Amino acid sequence: MPKQFNRRSIRLKGYDYSKEGLYFVTICCQDRAHRFGKVVNGQMLLNAAGLMVDKWIKEISNKFPDIQIDEYVIMPNHIHLIIENIGLHNASAVRVDLCVDPKNDDINHPIEGEHKGSPLHRVVQWFKTMTTNSYIQGVKTLGWEPFNKKIWQRNYYEHIIRDDRAYHNIAQYIQNNPLNWDKDKFY
Repeated sequence: MPKQFNRRSIRLKGYDYSKEGLYFVTICCQDRAHRFGKVVNGQMLLNAAGLMVDKWIKEISNKFPDIQIDEYVIMPNHIHLIIENIGLHNASAVRVDLCVDPKNDDINHPIEGEHKGSPLHRVVQWFKTMTTNSYIQGVKTLGWEPFNKKIWQRNYYEHIIRDDRAYHNIAQYIQNNPLNWDKDKFY
């Protein structure tokens, strides 16, 4: 019988991740594979896959009306974002036209019955799904580098931003990430 692992959640126990607030999120590529471009002279140069990721980051607020992306950076093998839940009280207005049927990755064929509200894990899940589907299309039609099973690691790192000082420090970290790439733990 295969050994089962007990995966521990890194989320704050009892915290409602669908309420108003600011969240620092890091999502890493599986095996830290460099997929989205390269850093040259302290600047991130996005390749076609990186531009695709950028497109889907910009679509997050269209899909989830109560979510805004304040700061972000796409790095060769990970992304950092500050996600703000502005807490619209009628957050049931999720854009169904930006849903994709997993059997048909064409954005023009929406599926019905999407969730209501925008907890952080749903936002990240949607983003990972959309970028994975687009990357698969890039592999099939544009010759992008194939991947082994997954583009993204199973989980993601998140940190609740609790004050202006923390926000400023994290935003500065994101902005300076390409300049400090050679010292980055994901390098």
